[in-house]
Amino acid sequence: MMSTQALGERVLARLDDLAAITDEPGRITRLYLSPAHRRAADAVAGWMRDLGLDVSEDATGTVRGFLAAGKPGPQANKKLLIGSHIDSVIDAGRFDGCLGVVAGLALIEELTARGEALPFGIEVLAFGDEEGVRFPTALSSSSACSGSYRGEWLELADVHGVKLKDALRSFGCDPALIRDAAIPPGSVIGYLELHIEQGPVLEHQGDALGVVASIAGQSRFRFTIKGEAGHAGTNPMPLRRDAFAALAELSVIIERIARQGTGSLVATIGRVTVKPGAVNVVPGEVEATLDIRAGSDAPRLAAIDRIRHEADQLAERRGVKIRIERFLDTPTCPMNAELQDGLASAVGSLGESARRLPSGAGHDAQAMARAFPAVMLFVRSHDGISHNPAEYTSPTDLGLAVEAMIRFVVDLGAKVEA
Repeated sequence: MMSTQALGERVLARLDDLAAITDEPGRITRLYLSPAHRRAADAVAGWMRDLGLDVSEDATGTVRGFLAAGKPGPQANKKLLIGSHIDSVIDAGRFDGCLGVVAGLALIEELTARGEALPFGIEVLAFGDEEGVRFPTALSSSSACSGSYRGEWLELADVHGVKLKDALRSFGCDPALIRDAAIPPGSVIGYLELHIEQGPVLEHQGDALGVVASIAGQSRFRFTIKGEAGHAGTNPMPLRRDAFAALAELSVIIERIARQGTGSLVATIGRVTVKPGAVNVVPGEVEATLDIRAGSDAPRLAAIDRIRHEADQLAERRGVKIRIERFLDTPTCPMNAELQDGLASAVGSLGESARRLPSGAGHDAQAMARAFPAVMLFVRSHDGISHNPAEYTSPTDLGLAVEAMIRFVVDLGAKVEA
């Protein structure tokens, strides 16, 4: 039986091995269906075989390692799914996604070492398209597992014009078999995903672990504000219809609404284009994006209504026109309450605070929750950094996370048998 520190060091060593697999020397870049993704998938498959798992790869490139139930019983033909993704953003960190896969393998290795026989099987899933960097898809491989893959995705192309269906074939997959990737819901007890928090809340509160209550719903908008361009030297301030100044005021309004909101509401203006964009011209038009997220739907929808109302008032006051166009709307995805309780109990048994918190980022658990009871465990991120080479979680915290997962799985086995 490994100590939590040894478990964490084992996980970190595997993460380092995966970090060395990249399409860009000097930094971690492993996009979906790239040569580096192929090598990473093969490496994970090799680790699975070393553990004696039954290994396969589905038609979207998800690597699957299955361990059959260790004892007979009414649930022996069912399985607990554990997974995350092995694709990355450009210039990524070591932990995002890969941790959930490596931790699943460490869990199986340690259960075997302890002689724990479970009354259900375990399947570790290494998904390939969580980040959505190469193709405009995101969560496509986990969607295939949950039976919610959208056929039109196959016709989408990357920046080089390569269609997803052709990239799948080059990877060794057959797009015609994607339907076969769906896991029958009746065969699944639940889905468990470990992930770094990607935010500062746990560290700020002094907690190593947290149970995810929900994955934030999000809405995205394009703003177009039209005023009137004019000479920067000859247009008096009271007579201007400055589109950028209107956006600046609107951004302060949006920040105020977000700060006053509940449910971990956040709002971000992430991209701004100013036209005509000359140093000596009053901006006549501005385009911007807005991303709004919350741990439940009601605060997000209420904030959107307030923003629209105040934008209308601002437009009239400043003599500009404001058009707001919604281009994405994803509802909040609550995690399974019973599995949350089980995970919180496992965390508490380690003497850790079983804090529950929402996830502001999207995860494969969103797609899996469409078909299966799903739950997530967060582990503390240093300074909340993610999607960055500085991403870091200590071996001590990694070990605690894996040990919490082990206790959760063992307790789940006892409940199944009861």
